[in-house]
Amino acid sequence: MTPQTLAQRAYAQTAPTRTPRDTEYEAISKITHRLKVAAARRKTDFGGFVHALHENRRLWTVLAAGVSDSDNALPNELRARIFYLAEFTEQHSSQVLGNKATVEPLLEINMAVLRGLRQMGAT
Repeated sequence: MTPQTLAQRAYAQTAPTRTPRDTEYEAISKITHRLKVAAARRKTDFGGFVHALHENRRLWTVLAAGVSDSDNALPNELRARIFYLAEFTEQHSSQVLGNKATVEPLLEINMAVLRGLRQMGAT
């Protein structure tokens, strides 16, 4: 093999660069998908549903901690909105577990955040 061929192969095998936004999008997307699937199976796999709901709560706890950090570069208004959504998710999840609310608002919030992340990435 020639040095040129080796160099081409080495560079061709590199993974695409991922941004923190890409990583955040992927994490939220996976958790949202798991929650949606678990909600559909709630009656036959309540434990799986509770686990998926817990994962979603943990996600929002992490997001709230991130926007609470004084070093966070997001605009204050956006940070406040994300923190509010984290609080809502915590309270609404408790209502879902108590059969007093549906999971749909949680899924809608996650999907709206995913759309927002995609729009931010397109600019």
